[in-house]
Amino acid sequence: MSNSTKKVMQTALKPSSIIALLIAAIVAGTFFSSMFVVDQAEQAVITRFGRYYKTLGPGLQVKLPFGIDKKYIVPGNKVVQTEQFGFKTTRSDVSSQYQNNITTESTMLTGDLNIVDVEWIIQYRIVDPRQWLFSVQDKERTIRDISRSVINELVGDRAILNIMGSERANIENLAISMMNDQFKKLELGINVSTVKLQNIVPPAGVQDAFEDVNKAIQDMNRFINEGKESYNSEIPKTQGQADQQIQISQGYAAERINKAKGDVARFNSVYSEYKKAPDITKERLYLEAMEEIFQAYETNNRTPALIDGTMKNVLPFKDLNGTSKSN
Repeated sequence: MSNSTKKVMQTALKPSSIIALLIAAIVAGTFFSSMFVVDQAEQAVITRFGRYYKTLGPGLQVKLPFGIDKKYIVPGNKVVQTEQFGFKTTRSDVSSQYQNNITTESTMLTGDLNIVDVEWIIQYRIVDPRQWLFSVQDKERTIRDISRSVINELVGDRAILNIMGSERANIENLAISMMNDQFKKLELGINVSTVKLQNIVPPAGVQDAFEDVNKAIQDMNRFINEGKESYNSEIPKTQGQADQQIQISQGYAAERINKAKGDVARFNSVYSEYKKAPDITKERLYLEAMEEIFQAYETNNRTPALIDGTMKNVLPFKDLNGTSKSN
């Protein structure tokens, strides 16, 4: 070994150099163990000496180094997570025991003692990272057990046709409320936002019969809708015709009443004049009546015939030969 190499090794092994290297390593370790980045879709829960300390949001964050503070990354409160139930598939993130349960959890007993296969999903968000991390040990199993219990209870209170039809939305809304109540009691730190029933079908042995029933129900609803459509198109038309006839009748009634009132008023006026001069009034009425008779015959191009065997009541204005006479 040359003298120059020995001098370099002696210089490198000096206590001051070793201390400098140790300080540099400590500084680097401190820096890398205290600085970390939280993604936009995540939250960081910090524990100090094993106890919860605080929750940090997205961005560059700082904690105490060397294991004094520890960070736990959880999804943010805006990240929607989904659990599926009853699907005939297995998932890599589910234990083998749960994989066996997935294929049978959809089979349920309805309120009218029928068996039905129900598939559904739930969507939830982590609203309290502290509870999510430290309150429940097996979080996924807890979520699945409670969700299945709630759906079983709601399905077991209803008839199969209602579950497949009118009660579907009601079951979903009630399931959200009941699941959130259970999760809140357990302090799981999540909030269920959606429960969606997927396929609701009877077992394979009776599925054809239920499809016939559903088809009959659909036909019934279609006939009802067609009847309502026909009703809505015919009733207004008939009502309009009835209103028109009523208006015509009311107009005719008003016309007859007004005419009758006019006749009464005319009769009263004539009667008042008659009381003043009976002879003159009778003569005037007689002449007006004869004028109306002659005008009616002339309008129809007919010759008036005045017949009286005794010739006492009617003056012979015209004889059968068409010559005029007067008495």
